[in-house]
Amino acid sequence: MGMRSALFRRSREARGAGTHEKENEMPAKTSKTQAKPIVKKPVVRGGAKKAASGSERAKRRFWLTYPRKEITKPVIWEMSQRFRVVFNVRQASVTEEIGILCLELEAEPKELRAAIAWLEKQGVKVEPVEINVIDG
Repeated sequence: MGMRSALFRRSREARGAGTHEKENEMPAKTSKTQAKPIVKKPVVRGGAKKAASGSERAKRRFWLTYPRKEITKPVIWEMSQRFRVVFNVRQASVTEEIGILCLELEAEPKELRAAIAWLEKQGVKVEPVEINVIDG
């Protein structure tokens, strides 16, 4: 047995791995609550996606204009907690007088309409973004 093999074996024993006749052999299960392997689901990028319920998800951009009294409130965060909406801040400019935000929203159409109506009820002006031929 070489020096590296002996060190490796001692290291495994110190960690409680024990020794095995075969290097590839795994120790027997000792607990019923062993962790399950993590299975990553494929990520679908771009365009409309189907939600778990099977309906299409819409992705749209909006210009949001905040009045002075709403600038310091976490309106976008609150919207994301109340509605099943994914948001992405595309551009923002906030001063003491006004807040202007370009926001991309993705949700089922019914949920998207409800979120927009809620934003407007909070005093935020919501306008759709006019996207040019060169979409960015």
